[in-house]
Amino acid sequence: MTHSPTPVAELTTWALLKRLYDENGKLYTRWYILALALMSLGAIVTAYSAYLLKPVVNGMMGNGGSASFATIRLLAYTVGGLFIIRGLATFGHSYILARIGNQIIASLQNRVFAHLLAQPVGYFQNRHSSEFVTRLANSANGVRDALQILVTTIGRDFLTVTALLVQMFVQDTTMTLIAICVLPIGTMLLRRLGTRVKRYSRRSIDGSTQIMELIQETVRGIRIVKSFNYEATQQSRMSASVQGVQQAANRIAASMALSSPIGETLSGLAVAAVVLYGGWRVTIAHADPGSFVSFIGSLLLCYDPAKRLGRANLELQNSLTSARLLYEVLDLPLTEGADTQKPALSVSVGEIAFQDVAFRYRAEEPVLRGANFTAEPHKTTALVGPSGGGKSTIINLLQRFYEPEAGSITIDGIDIRDRTLKSLRENIAYVSQDVFLFRGTIAQNIAYGRPDTPLSDIAEAARKANAHDFIMGFKDGYGTNVGEQGTQLSGGQRQRIAIARAILKNAPIILLDEPTAALDSESEREVQKALDDLRKERTTIVVAHRLQTIFNADKICVIEAGHVVESGTHDQLLQLGGAYFAFFSAQFGGGVTPVKLASASRPAGGAEAGRSSRS
Repeated sequence: MTHSPTPVAELTTWALLKRLYDENGKLYTRWYILALALMSLGAIVTAYSAYLLKPVVNGMMGNGGSASFATIRLLAYTVGGLFIIRGLATFGHSYILARIGNQIIASLQNRVFAHLLAQPVGYFQNRHSSEFVTRLANSANGVRDALQILVTTIGRDFLTVTALLVQMFVQDTTMTLIAICVLPIGTMLLRRLGTRVKRYSRRSIDGSTQIMELIQETVRGIRIVKSFNYEATQQSRMSASVQGVQQAANRIAASMALSSPIGETLSGLAVAAVVLYGGWRVTIAHADPGSFVSFIGSLLLCYDPAKRLGRANLELQNSLTSARLLYEVLDLPLTEGADTQKPALSVSVGEIAFQDVAFRYRAEEPVLRGANFTAEPHKTTALVGPSGGGKSTIINLLQRFYEPEAGSITIDGIDIRDRTLKSLRENIAYVSQDVFLFRGTIAQNIAYGRPDTPLSDIAEAARKANAHDFIMGFKDGYGTNVGEQGTQLSGGQRQRIAIARAILKNAPIILLDEPTAALDSESEREVQKALDDLRKERTTIVVAHRLQTIFNADKICVIEAGHVVESGTHDQLLQLGGAYFAFFSAQFGGGVTPVKLASASRPAGGAEAGRSSRS
């Protein structure tokens, strides 16, 4: 797909409409042509029906008799048949456009969602989820509506007005010119209203997004809202947002409504002028009364489609505002999934090495400043240190949620940037402190990413994660719904389901980001047992603040201010008396009995110990 080189905010109305058609409507060109043909048929029928008023009126004002009545009766049957044809044509083009519109919405929503999935983690962290809901759910309607307004304006209203005008010109050119003399004035006034609608449509969409954001935050944080008696404040914020949307909607409604009195006034002036001139021709100049009545009928039939033509630009600007929001997402460069030409990563040993890695989330705040360490194959490497030192950032960089500014990250000596992102993540199982469970059953959450997994394999993974017993304690077992974000389960239960999910993935590399930090002692012991099974024969990196959970790690790396300042076993680092010793003393003081991990595959001589120089 080729994106416009011009930012969507800078595209003119016609340029954006062309892009909408090229990317969304061109596929349905044949169906649009069929719809336009049906609209043309309706326009011709409308014009011809108005023309038939002439022989009807002249027949009634003639000598009368059975011959005249027979002619009028035939004309009546003809008019009835014409309107049946117009009704069928209207049904046909309405149904065709509805189906096209529904397909466009479905296609766009899939495209936008796929495009969002291809964005890096940082893109989502800088935005609220309500923004994505607005763009995905509502903005696609704007694209559909814009294209349909364009088609119906051209096919139904413009063609109808054109056919009627042609018929009017044929009957009386002078009266037709009198009737259309008000068009320039109406066009100028309605264009100004279109500018107002465009401006207030964006305000309305932004305000609606704020309302959705406030609702989501209030629902998710309802316990905090109530605990802090924050209901009145939240209500005040909601009232302000609602009022802003209401004001914008009122401005849009006023602009839309103004089109009616403008159209009514100008149409009334045109009809009055035509009646005055036509009446003079019939009464004084003895013109054909049937032609006059037919002309007036055509003029009145022009009223509704002409009024819709006048409102078309207002409705179009309203729809294009939503379409611009959609294309702001679709025009984002694809940062993930575009590396399919690279070879896939194959982990043979599982050695992970960070070499002079530097990274910052914000330009003025470096997080890693030349970090160096190696996670040895089939062993557990723990990352400890004060908050903000860069421990979780290392986990993020290893999964390529972000890219380092300098240095390299290798697995088995291969820079992870030289392999496909998909294959990298296929070789990593990740368990975080903040477990996220998707709405659905326990079985679905354990098998996330592998939906065709047999229940027996799911249950085996749950047993290894020490989760099977509590799962079977539920009435529906593995079919139990976890609720939104897993709220139907306790913290320890959610954590063990996440571990079962990682076990089922069976990846050679395990990343654990403070997996027991938020648990009570009993839950922590259960989760630790599950983690012990998960770590067996896998290269594991674990981030921990609570040192008792990593005493038996094969290697402990102390990270401060973006540097690895010490590395070694627990005993070696205590003997060294440096940063780890200070960190340990701050947590435990004189003596403590740690919660033991199951023994990792520590070599006989222990891991290396040493204090690295700060760079």
